Amino acid sequence: MTETKHNVATSRQRLEGAAVVPLALSLVQLSGDLGVLDEIAPFVRGAWEHLQVVPEPVAASLRDRLARELDRIAAGGAPALPDPAPEVVQRMMTTAVGEPVHAEYIRMLLEHMHLEAGTAEPVAPIQPAGAKAPLSAIIIGAGASGLCAAIRLGEQGVPYTVFEKNEHLGGTWFENRYPGCAVDTPNHFYQFSFEPNNDWPNYFSRQPSIRAYLEKCAHKYGVLPHIRFGREVDSAIYDEERKVWRVTARDRDGGVESVEANALICAVGQLNRPMVPSIPGLADFGGEILHTGSWPEAADVSGKRVALVGTGASAVQVGPAIVDQVKSLHVMQRSGAWVVRRPGIDKAVGDHKKWALDHVPYYAAWYRFQLFWAFGDGLFEALKIDPDWNGGSESISAHNAQLREAMLRHVKRELEGREDLLEKVIPTYPPFGKRVLGDAGWYKMLRREHVHLVTTGIERIEASGLRLKDGSLVEVDTLLFATGFQAGRMLWPMNIRGRNGISIRDAWGDDNPRAYLGITAPDFPNLFILYGPNTNLGHGGSAIFLAECQVRYTLSLLQSMRESGAREVEVRREVHDHYNEVIDEKLRKLAWSHPSVTTWYKNSSGRIVTNQPWRLVEYWELTRTASLTDYHLA
Repeated sequence: MTETKHNVATSRQRLEGAAVVPLALSLVQLSGDLGVLDEIAPFVRGAWEHLQVVPEPVAASLRDRLARELDRIAAGGAPALPDPAPEVVQRMMTTAVGEPVHAEYIRMLLEHMHLEAGTAEPVAPIQPAGAKAPLSAIIIGAGASGLCAAIRLGEQGVPYTVFEKNEHLGGTWFENRYPGCAVDTPNHFYQFSFEPNNDWPNYFSRQPSIRAYLEKCAHKYGVLPHIRFGREVDSAIYDEERKVWRVTARDRDGGVESVEANALICAVGQLNRPMVPSIPGLADFGGEILHTGSWPEAADVSGKRVALVGTGASAVQVGPAIVDQVKSLHVMQRSGAWVVRRPGIDKAVGDHKKWALDHVPYYAAWYRFQLFWAFGDGLFEALKIDPDWNGGSESISAHNAQLREAMLRHVKRELEGREDLLEKVIPTYPPFGKRVLGDAGWYKMLRREHVHLVTTGIERIEASGLRLKDGSLVEVDTLLFATGFQAGRMLWPMNIRGRNGISIRDAWGDDNPRAYLGITAPDFPNLFILYGPNTNLGHGGSAIFLAECQVRYTLSLLQSMRESGAREVEVRREVHDHYNEVIDEKLRKLAWSHPSVTTWYKNSSGRIVTNQPWRLVEYWELTRTASLTDYHLA
């Protein structure tokens, strides 16, 4: 009896550090008491933890009951609701986020959260033992998408080779190692659904932690022996007669390696080639030039006079991270960005929260669900342009205007008393016209005495600094470009040639990539693109979630090839063209197409080539399994 009380007391103490609402949902499943939902519903005002204000007496009662349930389970008891009925799940989800969760989401969320046994559909191995004419694959890139493809191919028995241009895996999480580099999606959502990590050190973890997670996955699933590190792909040529891709890669010493396979999976993504603006005189600069997308490990800005060029996602991280090291920091701003309060952005995950994630049944799944909703489709309505709304360059709908006011309140609080800064930083475009960024100290940095926000344009670069358009000179020792990537030049500079020798540049030009579902393209049989054209998420969500969708779709096509005996699969041109007409029309109705928005999402002719117009649930449904009527099989 004493031991039981001790266990209950210990569990009860540890539950103090865990979020109340997912604890309550765990209690529902363990106890079967649906009345718990009525207890917490009045106090849930949103999916984010800070929007849930459950009174302490209610929270204490929930924790007391859950501690007793945990003791019952530890003694051999069983959960009362291990597989709730769909209508119960829907009610639980709606309660968890404080707004209606429609039925269309249930299956996707159950699968992603692993809440219900048997939600993942069993798939026969693509490569059964002793198969005739076995399939094989080549993956280009060992970032998150490439690792996801490798893991799934390995599970399905498909031989594969991965070419990675760097000496280490991680892709963008290896190359982007600038000070302050971190994920801007909640980490317990930004992870593989099949490999949840309950030991993230922060709610928005830094680059080393994310890279370590990817390395852990590669080790666990046996991917490392398949990776050819330090080999950059020069060309991939499709042999129509033999129906194979021949990929040629070079190492840093000039050595050449060629490999053939049936399927080619390009997992280089959109953000792998840094973009440096074409500013006159750049070659004349006498100091050090850095870019956040290719940060040297030995780089040191201590005591330097630094010009930070750009105010986007990497800038708002690197600026606050180096501000205490530099002698001076000039922030060169072309346009302001929406930098908003993001709870927990610089907060460590407590030991009690980690304990709950590991030891409380269903807690981790419900916690991930809340993050999924808060950072996913819950934001999508704010992207839609209301044609009857007259918000000018400030907003695109009533909902968008409400969010703008909330964002403005944060900026004004942070810059109170600095009207000079406030006038400069408020964006001249609606919220979500560009990615909304989390504030990890950006505005506090701008207030520092040795920090100067410069909005005058750069005329040219000279040996000692930046000559501005008003004739003044900003003298600096270091140019730090936080100017993003050449996102529109997808798959560049590789020479990829498909049917009849057509190159991907012939098909796409320099900056107009198109693909069906962002994955397949006509004239390029057996080519599958991950994080390809029009698959970027501009409002939230997780790139890893999309990678899983795209890999699942690719595997369904490979499965169809195995079952039919086909050696070639190619999307029908009419299907591809119609899809792109549809998404172009949808994109014209979203924030990124607003006349006030200038963004890297658009190509030189103004077409949006990076972002997708779909809600997460829509893209998940579109990529659940391939429809063979969309393809030629031969």
